[in-house]
Amino acid sequence: MILIVLRAKIRPEKHDEWLAGIRQYTADVRSEPGNISFDYFQNGDDPNEFAMIEVFRDSDAGAAHVATDHAKNFFAFMPAMVSERPRINYQDLDGEAWSEMAEVTPE
Repeated sequence: MILIVLRAKIRPEKHDEWLAGIRQYTADVRSEPGNISFDYFQNGDDPNEFAMIEVFRDSDAGAAHVATDHAKNFFAFMPAMVSERPRINYQDLDGEAWSEMAEVTPE
C-alpha cells in the first residue's frame, strides 16, 4: 500500500482557482481503480496551506496514477498555484495504511 501526504502553500491570489482545481483532481483521483482514498484539508491557521492524503493499493497503482492525464495536468497546474515547493511524505507500506487509534474510544 502506498501512503502519500503532500503539503502545499498556495498563493493567496490563486486561492479560488486552486480550490476549483483540487476539487476536480480529487474526483478524478478517486475514480482510479487503484486508489483507496484521496482527501485534501485546509490548514485551520493558514488558509493558504493545504494537505493532501492519498492512499493507493500498491506501487503499480501509484505508477498508474502518475501516468494519468489528470495527474499530468494537475502537476502542470500546480507551479502557478504554489508559493513554494510542496513537501511530500511517501510511504510504501506492507499491509494496511490505516489502523485504529488506541488512545481514543467513542463513549
